[in-house]
Amino acid sequence: MARSLDDLLAEGVTGRRVLLRADLNVPLDGQTITDDGRIRASLPTLQALREAGARVLVAAHLGRPKGAPDPRYSLAPVAARLGELLDAEVPLAADVAGDDARARAAALGDGDVLLLENVRFEAAETSKDDAERGELADRLAALADVYVDDAFGAVHRRHASVYDVARRLPHAAGRLVAAERDVLTRLTTDPARPYVVVLGGSKVSDKLGVIEALLPRVDRLLVGGGMCFTFLAAQGHGVGTSLLEADQVDTCRRLLAEAGDRIVLPVDVVVAPEFSADAPTTTVGVDAIPGDQMGLDVGPRTVELFGRELGGARTVFWNGPMGVFELAPFQAGTRGVAEAVAAVDGLSVVGGGDSAAAVRQLGLDEAAYGHISTGGGASLEFLEGRELPGLAVLED
Repeated sequence: MARSLDDLLAEGVTGRRVLLRADLNVPLDGQTITDDGRIRASLPTLQALREAGARVLVAAHLGRPKGAPDPRYSLAPVAARLGELLDAEVPLAADVAGDDARARAAALGDGDVLLLENVRFEAAETSKDDAERGELADRLAALADVYVDDAFGAVHRRHASVYDVARRLPHAAGRLVAAERDVLTRLTTDPARPYVVVLGGSKVSDKLGVIEALLPRVDRLLVGGGMCFTFLAAQGHGVGTSLLEADQVDTCRRLLAEAGDRIVLPVDVVVAPEFSADAPTTTVGVDAIPGDQMGLDVGPRTVELFGRELGGARTVFWNGPMGVFELAPFQAGTRGVAEAVAAVDGLSVVGGGDSAAAVRQLGLDEAAYGHISTGGGASLEFLEGRELPGLAVLED
């Protein structure tokens, strides 16, 4: 069992430098944060460390810079927002673990917070070479006395700031990582039944591992989003110009043959001639998708069908939107399913990524869900039964 944050606080952290790996990978429109959910999720651990007198250095990534400084991916907007939420100044180091980071770390006082620049500005962060990652991990570890991982969205990565630093410093799991692990463990061990999983998103190939892992465990698997069209094609339906993974049709056909009684597919979809907020829309049955139209959302009869399946559930895991919720004409499916998940009398888990973004963008009450994960990919890999390097190293 990984050491908890409370264990660490009981030992005392006053005056000690704590390197906190947080998940602050927020969406940006230029320099404007469009969803600060991940920043807010980091606050319980951060506040607990500050209140205990720790000197906190926060390491995080943003986007996918190519291993070198890039102003588009600077954590400057994150530092500003974090400062607002903490009601305290949060300076941003000019580098990750270089001269400026070392000087600022040395000057920290009890309860102070320093944000290091985007760890992915260092190519070694994501390197597959152990020695390269180790060199960066050595520099990061030299900044601090103890390491806390609260970046659940990154624990499936064997990165320097997630895996290698934890091997060099006394370590503990932050409150968010512990909560994520506990909730997802409930989904994989003895979930209350009926247990219903809702999967959306664009590609079957992205979710194939979790589908294979979950099908033997669930009572119903509801499939929406772009990935449903490959299943519909496997049933023999024409899908027009909808997203289709032709190389996965046989796989979907096999899954339907093996567990068709548990897989629930849409019965109607919203189609349009093009991917556009201004395109004229039509709702059609899944057996009547025009050849020159693309499906961009599930239809109202599908929302009702999925709602009935969710209505009696005691455990629900939802990952992936039902349509292109970013565009107003194609939001209704995701909204309807999200509302049905929120109404579940039991444990409802929103599996991070676009699902969590949809809850916030659609203005739904986050408190209505049992748990909103911050780690889409990490959540799926956990449910697949894979070992997550960032979690495994905390157990050492």
